[in-house]
Amino acid sequence: MRLIAANGENVGIVPIREALRMAREAELDLVEVAPNSNPPVCRIMDFGKFLYEREKKEREARKAQTKIEVKEIRLRPKTTDHHRDFKVDDARRWLEHNMKVRVTIRFRGREISYPELALEDLKEIAQILSDISVIEQPPAIEGRGMSMVLAPARGKKKPKEAHKVSAEPSLEQSESTRE
Repeated sequence: MRLIAANGENVGIVPIREALRMAREAELDLVEVAPNSNPPVCRIMDFGKFLYEREKKEREARKAQTKIEVKEIRLRPKTTDHHRDFKVDDARRWLEHNMKVRVTIRFRGREISYPELALEDLKEIAQILSDISVIEQPPAIEGRGMSMVLAPARGKKKPKEAHKVSAEPSLEQSESTRE
């Protein structure tokens, strides 16, 4: 077998007994790292430390992953514009926090006979939120409902400029201080 020492140095091809003896002398483990190669490759290492470091890297990788949460707003074809605006405001807030939003319009009774009303509502909602979102899944009928999925738009600026306070005093303030 081909042997790699604890310091990473290639020892060369040695018999198994010799490799085990060298591992015992170093008080480390003999680990087969490439069993399918010809000859097989083994390494002298602390296997417990290796497993710990690999698990630590996996934990760090999981922390770095972004978990995309999908929120949902449910409407009906008869939902008024005023009530729909409240739901759209919620969707806007979720999109700004990098969450996906599923917009679902549920049909009751004979409402399913008029899917064009729901499609029009979904297109309107997508238009309202087009400044911060993109349509990930276009409107589609699923059972007794129609839904679409909106995802946060990448690279678009969020309209936060309205909340900034100007460092210069306004015209009204400067006139009142002159008098």
